[in-house]
Amino acid sequence: MPANHLGAEGWRKPWSGPNGGACVEALKLSDGRVALRQSTDPDGPALIYTHHEIETFIQGAKAGAADFLLTHPDPNLTTSAATAPERRAA
Repeated sequence: MPANHLGAEGWRKPWSGPNGGACVEALKLSDGRVALRQSTDPDGPALIYTHHEIETFIQGAKAGAADFLLTHPDPNLTTSAATAPERRAA
C-alpha cells in the first residue's frame, strides 16, 4: 500500500541511528496492525504487518534470532556470486 494513503501524522522512528536520517518509520494503525516505511521515501510503499507478526518479530529479535544480520561478511568472499544461493533460498 502506498504509505501516503495512511496519512502523514503519527509515524515514528523507533530504530533511528547515525545513518543520516535514513530510518525505518512505524505507524500503529487503529486496528492494531503496524505499517513500516522508509523515512527517505514517505510516499513510497508501506509494509503492513499484523500485531502478531510484529510481536513475533520483536520477540525473535530480542531473543537473538536476527543476530546473524549483525555479523560482518567474510572478507575472503569477493564476489556477489558467492551469496547468490542464499538469496535464492530466501
